[in-house]
Amino acid sequence: MVSNRVVSVDILRGITIIAMILVNNPGTWSAVYPPLLHAEWHGLTPTDLIFPFFIFIVGISISYAYKNKPNASSTYRKISIRSLKLIGLGLFLSWFLPYFPFFKDFESVRFPGVLQRIGVVFFVAALLFLNLNWKQLLVTLIIVLISYWLVLGFVPLPDGTLPTFDRASNNWANYIDVTVLGKHTWKPDYDPEGLLSTIPAIATCILGILTGNFLSSAQKKKDLKMIFAATILLLVGYIWSYWFPLNKAIWSSSFVLVTAGWALILLAIVYYLTDVKQLKFGKLFIYVGTNAITIFFLSGFIAKSMGLLKIDGRSLHTILYTSIFEQSFVDAKLSSMLYAICVISFYVLLGYVMYRKKLIIKV
Repeated sequence: MVSNRVVSVDILRGITIIAMILVNNPGTWSAVYPPLLHAEWHGLTPTDLIFPFFIFIVGISISYAYKNKPNASSTYRKISIRSLKLIGLGLFLSWFLPYFPFFKDFESVRFPGVLQRIGVVFFVAALLFLNLNWKQLLVTLIIVLISYWLVLGFVPLPDGTLPTFDRASNNWANYIDVTVLGKHTWKPDYDPEGLLSTIPAIATCILGILTGNFLSSAQKKKDLKMIFAATILLLVGYIWSYWFPLNKAIWSSSFVLVTAGWALILLAIVYYLTDVKQLKFGKLFIYVGTNAITIFFLSGFIAKSMGLLKIDGRSLHTILYTSIFEQSFVDAKLSSMLYAICVISFYVLLGYVMYRKKLIIKV
């Protein structure tokens, strides 16, 4: 740990943010390598791992940040303020940019989002951490995952039809989003950061909290024990997926276990290299991981601004991409990825400058 920060966790956080920027900023969405896209519905691609990895890391951070905090109103107030900040930043990205400067046509603006989900999950998980011991957290985790499966798979919808896990109106997660949020969703029929699917995302965060508790304990051979725990999660998750398919959009219970398993494996590897072998590497990821939320927010803000600001009817993004990256002698998918890599380089440089100046913006 450096300055009350766990190096391996900062590295994993940085890897996750860089991956987020990579998949969110192609030169053109019409030319993207398949691993850099989400699964259409059921299934799992490398891109589908990124958001649950970050939620998992939020859980680890909660464990470290609040393990010595008093269970008092002042702590709850700080948790609430941080949660509202995250939700506010997410709503700002959704509401402000597309409607600037006129703020019109709010009837179809999207309410859910990545930062909004992080804010809600952080709030609930932090309160659970302050009020439950690790055994109670484990029981809560199991109850959430099983209950979510039973509701989505077996409880009839209001019209009496049996539910399915497919992208259809008789999917409980989609049904609630469309009924409650109406047009305020990412797609007309569902939202990947919807209301009901936020509940199992809290389970992902709880797994992160349990991991954080373990990392801060005095146990030995933590890397091997994390690998063992990851193996169990992966086995149970993949077996469960035969009945409850892996699905990021509805954040299925099998998805929770499998993604946490892969997160644990990657964390164990980084932990072994940095904490056991004391190898000095991953500084690039630490630069980004130290100001993860700030850099993620800026990446979204700048990308949307470049897409909306236009010169002679062409967006700044289009002008930049077509002028420099889109060339006849370069494969379209490669050009698109090279653009994303350049975007990443900019934010790594920004992270480096902030790190060197000891500028850590806490959201």
